[in-house]
Amino acid sequence: MSFNTFEETVETVERKAYVGAKESNSVVEYIGFNSPKETVEVVNHTAEAKRDTASKKVFVLAILAGGYIAMGSLLALIVGGAMPGLAQTNPGLQKFFFGAVFPLGLILCAVAGAELFTGNTAYFIPSVLSKRMSVKVPLKNWAIVYVGNFIGSIIVAYFLVYLTEVIMHSPSMDSAIKIAIAKTSNPFYKTFLKGIACNWMVALAMWLAYAAKDITGKILGIWFPVMAFVAMGFEHCVANMFFIPVAIFHGADITWMDFIVKNLIPATLGNIVGGGLFVGTAYWYAYDKK
Repeated sequence: MSFNTFEETVETVERKAYVGAKESNSVVEYIGFNSPKETVEVVNHTAEAKRDTASKKVFVLAILAGGYIAMGSLLALIVGGAMPGLAQTNPGLQKFFFGAVFPLGLILCAVAGAELFTGNTAYFIPSVLSKRMSVKVPLKNWAIVYVGNFIGSIIVAYFLVYLTEVIMHSPSMDSAIKIAIAKTSNPFYKTFLKGIACNWMVALAMWLAYAAKDITGKILGIWFPVMAFVAMGFEHCVANMFFIPVAIFHGADITWMDFIVKNLIPATLGNIVGGGLFVGTAYWYAYDKK
């Protein structure tokens, strides 16, 4: 979601919330960031702006988001994936390094502007549950964005990584293959549950970004939850649109059907539940339900 594209709307909401807080002694005044209730209001306006954006523009922004997440994933492979020795002696630290650079992708999506499926699973829910918006709106958005994210991820995986041989014959390539094999070796329920945990954190990362009122706060709000879900090994469907295909391109013994059935489907369903239920629905109930 672009903070530039919808800057005027967000600033208007923030200004009204600030004035309202000052006029009422019974309301806690939040300085430097939006309160949880104000954040839900900003999210609702964001959902309305997404609804009103032309499908062609949404599709282009979705391709960009897939590319941005792929870039963050590639950076994680090049940095954290190139530490096989550390992975043996201190696996926790190696996972931290891997997770520490991955948030680049979501930061680019949020600040530069792009449409990411996982974040969008949460944005529309409060408006839908309050009947301000039809359920057809998020379903249409999710379908367009999901396809666009996949295309963007494949563009980076094939043209910018495989054809350039940027990780060929390196520890990063070996890591990519090991990661892909591990991601396609779990039973459905494990990948599904890991998908829930992942997008609970990712949607919260965007919630924190909307709560922040300056770019530093937005970056920090995104970095901590995203670093955490990656280090903990949870499943992000858009990131997996890069990790697994790039391993397939580099010779991993994984079929495209394995990728789709054993990972992409359960991870996607888990991500929808994690963002839609544990963030969108929970915060609607707490702060938007009449």
